[in-house]
Amino acid sequence: MITSDKLAEWLSRLVQIPSVNPVQATQRAGAPGEAQIAAQIGEWFKAFGGEVYTEEVHPNRPNVYGIWRGQSDRWLAVDIHTDTVGVEQMVGDPFDGRIADGRVYGRGAVDTKATLGVILAFLEAMHQASITPEANLLIAATADEENGAQSAPVLANWIRQQNIPLTELMVAEPTMCQPVYGHKGGVGLEFEVQGVASHTSKPDLGKNAIYATAHVIVALEAEHQRLQTIPAETELGPPTLTVSIIEGGTGGNVVPDSCRFIVGWRAVPGMTTDEVIAHLQSVVERHCPLPVTMKVLLRLDSFLQSPDTPWIRQLSEWSGQRPTTVPYGTNAWAYGDLPGECVVLGPGSIDQAHGDVEWVEISELEKLANIYTHWWGISL
Repeated sequence: MITSDKLAEWLSRLVQIPSVNPVQATQRAGAPGEAQIAAQIGEWFKAFGGEVYTEEVHPNRPNVYGIWRGQSDRWLAVDIHTDTVGVEQMVGDPFDGRIADGRVYGRGAVDTKATLGVILAFLEAMHQASITPEANLLIAATADEENGAQSAPVLANWIRQQNIPLTELMVAEPTMCQPVYGHKGGVGLEFEVQGVASHTSKPDLGKNAIYATAHVIVALEAEHQRLQTIPAETELGPPTLTVSIIEGGTGGNVVPDSCRFIVGWRAVPGMTTDEVIAHLQSVVERHCPLPVTMKVLLRLDSFLQSPDTPWIRQLSEWSGQRPTTVPYGTNAWAYGDLPGECVVLGPGSIDQAHGDVEWVEISELEKLANIYTHWWGISL
């Protein structure tokens, strides 16, 4: 039997290995990136009888894949991202992995090392008991999810190259163990308006990039409001549009010759990312009185499958919760029709992710362990 103490210990061990995504790493982050945790996961996978494969997403930042051959043709897979967001704002030691008050604390405790901790407890117990799973298992510890979910297409391509016929794929995210069958996608664009500098005593000699940007911001807000009036075609609701960053100017007495702003679009089925990008570019260029350039920062497809399938009905029964959709994105965007079915599911709440204190209830780890006992057909 896998005890709650064992589940908490495995998660604590994982939290104590810093794996902050380099784009958010500061002095408190330790060694940035996933190299250290990936190496350790590979050693554990090998020790527990897995076939181990690594594949670099970026230099020294690999995905780690473990395969346990089963007794049937079914293939079950789990995608757990190993990188975390930054820790600069966190209270106390972000990597202490403290176990207290029925919780495990630290960066990554809920997003998403919790699922990996439960899986490692299962793999260890299976190895010790010489248990061969009924289905083939693929456990993928993936890198660089927190910076545009860049590892998921790498994993998807590897699965295709290996000719693995996935039956079911679970993407680990904190959903309170509620099965998620859909989420919005995302497009991130950076625009830069080009003006002409001059002394503010003679502003007519310049071309104010901030003034020009203001026209665009008003137009983008109006576009967001328009989108909300369009009847939603799916459970994901309408797309949303947000201007999240604006920067411009070099001095209090200088007419700004440039202004940069970032626009985020939460996508739903019905428009491809190419169509979204073209649409936003058109809105910006139509309302900007000065030249403007664009750079694509992010493009993720939405994810949506039927909630009424045998597997999702089973997950709903095992978790005691109805299937749902969420507004945030996950690695599920990249898998398309690669698996027979795909679902996002994991312990803990997204409300505890990315904050100044991160934690997960040990009872949530127990809940996930119960689901895996049923899903993998393994009683420990």
